[in-house]
Amino acid sequence: MPFDIEMIKKVYAELPEKVAKARAITGKPLTLAEKVLYAHLHSNQETKQFKRATDYVDFAPDRVAMQDATAQMALLQFMQAGRPKVAVPSTVHCDHLIIAKEGAATDLAFAKQESKEVFDFLGSVSNKYGIGFWKPGAGIIHQVVLENYAFPGGMMIGTDSHTVNAGGLGMIAIGVGGADACDVMAGLPWELKWPKLIGIKLIGKLNGWAAPKDIILKVAGILTVKGGTGAIVEYFGEGAQSISCTGKGTICNMGAEIGATNSTFGYDDSMERYLRATGRAEIADMANGIREHLTGDKEVYANPEQYFDEVIEINLSELEPHLNGPFTPDLATPISKMKEVADKNGWPEKVEVGLIGSCTNSSYEDLSRAVSLAKQVSEKNLKAKSEFLINPGSEQIRYTVNRDGFLDVFNQIGAKVLTNACGPCIGMWDRVGAEKKEKNTIVHSFNRNFAKRADGNPNTFAFVASPELVTAIAIAGDLTFNPMTDYLINENGEKVKLDPPSGDELPKNGFAVEDPGFQAPAKDGSSVEIVVSPDSKRLQLLAPFAAWEGTDLKGLKLLIKAKGKCTTDHISMAGPWLKFRGHLDNISNNMLIGAVNYFNDKTDSVKNQLTGEYGPVPATQRAYKAAGIGTIVVGDENYGEGSSREHAAMEPRHLGVRAVLVKSFARIHETNLKKQGMLGLTFEDKADYDKIQEDDTINIDGLTDFAPGHPLTIVLNHKDGSTESFNVNHTYNEQQVEWFKHGGALNIIRANFAAGSAN
Repeated sequence: MPFDIEMIKKVYAELPEKVAKARAITGKPLTLAEKVLYAHLHSNQETKQFKRATDYVDFAPDRVAMQDATAQMALLQFMQAGRPKVAVPSTVHCDHLIIAKEGAATDLAFAKQESKEVFDFLGSVSNKYGIGFWKPGAGIIHQVVLENYAFPGGMMIGTDSHTVNAGGLGMIAIGVGGADACDVMAGLPWELKWPKLIGIKLIGKLNGWAAPKDIILKVAGILTVKGGTGAIVEYFGEGAQSISCTGKGTICNMGAEIGATNSTFGYDDSMERYLRATGRAEIADMANGIREHLTGDKEVYANPEQYFDEVIEINLSELEPHLNGPFTPDLATPISKMKEVADKNGWPEKVEVGLIGSCTNSSYEDLSRAVSLAKQVSEKNLKAKSEFLINPGSEQIRYTVNRDGFLDVFNQIGAKVLTNACGPCIGMWDRVGAEKKEKNTIVHSFNRNFAKRADGNPNTFAFVASPELVTAIAIAGDLTFNPMTDYLINENGEKVKLDPPSGDELPKNGFAVEDPGFQAPAKDGSSVEIVVSPDSKRLQLLAPFAAWEGTDLKGLKLLIKAKGKCTTDHISMAGPWLKFRGHLDNISNNMLIGAVNYFNDKTDSVKNQLTGEYGPVPATQRAYKAAGIGTIVVGDENYGEGSSREHAAMEPRHLGVRAVLVKSFARIHETNLKKQGMLGLTFEDKADYDKIQEDDTINIDGLTDFAPGHPLTIVLNHKDGSTESFNVNHTYNEQQVEWFKHGGALNIIRANFAAGSAN
């Protein structure tokens, strides 16, 4: 029986009436996104016509998913909430804490030993609080969710920015920080600003070398890394219906790279096929019964400009394979232009490694199309020129493709099959020679390619492409190889051309697996004991953050004025630091070490105003904290782009940073700052960024009257004795102001639960 079937039955039973009510209140046809949002309003939320990008709205998501790196902090917070059991179906997936180096068997065994303390902690907390636990090696969270938990018309949140992957099965699935997950698991409403809507109309049909990945690579080139911020992207049209369910998941997954709150598709035949193939025929039957409510209204798709804030049309029949990068996922280049662009920019054209898999592209269809190219290596007497690595998305995928002979074919071209885990995609790649920091190029089917992300080398030029194109380029060993037009020279000196990829959407003989890696929680977890050693280097119980002192903030020092792109990778690096995700003080030693200091163009080098000397960011901040001095961080555009990791908000909070002032925020990071009781502020005039000097002492005035819609004032006290002041904006609503005043949202949850227990 499918997981949580009774919950899904309830959602589907109530959906038609809720959609009808929303349509009556708004007086217009509805997009799919609007239907799902209205159907998941919290019971305490008035149903009305909400204003996009303005109104904060309370929702009741159906479920929560957490990966092991973020689950640690999420569950450490949940343990403080005082609840005996999670209020909604929730799962933990162990996929991040596994280093990729030797291959699946060796790497998994090492991870189970190295991170045993963390895995045992997550398993015991899951057992105690009624949370489903997916063991190390079971698979990557988003692929496992798509195979087991996602359902059309549902709403979920997950402590990973690529939770949006579940949009491929018609969900509204949103990446959040652990504090948001804690709220929902505790049975509280979850707040989101009512999103804008972007409609993407797909016409025609993919053919030849073009893949679903190329759709989102093109969209990223159009919208850029912040073009989807605050918006849900809804795909529709004949082209949308021609794409497989897992292909839709790939597109939705990388919606995180344009900052989108979520991306989604209406329920169609491909989703029905996928549900049945993954053992969820009962859900498919129920979805068929309310099919009209699981997609946008016909009037919406007939006249999309009337219902979406922005509409983009893409002709799939004309779509060319793309390579996006390096160093940012929105730098889109059609493969036919890569030679010209690479030459112009001096990018290394020799490809050292090709990597396929990850949560973005690890489906049966992805691997079957890639293996159709790998087969041609022997058939055409070729030799793969680049190293080739594969991350299967789940144990079910790995077992099935092994049964069907795919792994044998990959092995024949020298491929290395890694654990069913994130691996290089999240920086967990122990790459030989990376420490030399040599300039080199890799191509992968992952979602992100920020500097240092895959292997820690700032000189690794990483390009994002479909698994098919990655495989072809790895065979050629050349970034500029265009398989549509270019020939290869085989071992006999003959010119040969690769045939276009082909493959099956779903396995002809069905999916198979011996042990999927799932551990169900105890029916009664009250007797389960959770032990965290006070001497642990990996885990640390949380202490509540201090409440606001009730005054304006005076005498703050500038910690860093970050220059240019500052993602959550820059603020709280992954890779080797993942091991400390459950120990706030230890992981705080990576705070902002990747951010570029505006005043010296260096990373991890800021001026300590107490000594006049330059030093690492965390050490400098600890010196200010020891002296009882608060600080402020200043940033550029789209600050906090990338992963949902709330450590990027918790570390500054823990070390005594009081405010983050930027030109603009990425959505999840801004929310994470608010949840932890931090001030997240934006320049009213972005030119004021230039006024901030290295030796400034800064005041934040207006906090005693802190209220929604009221700007605050920044006062800069310069070293020469002069002062400047300017207004800064914020997006705090009344509830969020209370989070700030109480020192964080969790302090309110804890107090309310204690009061309820006392009564």
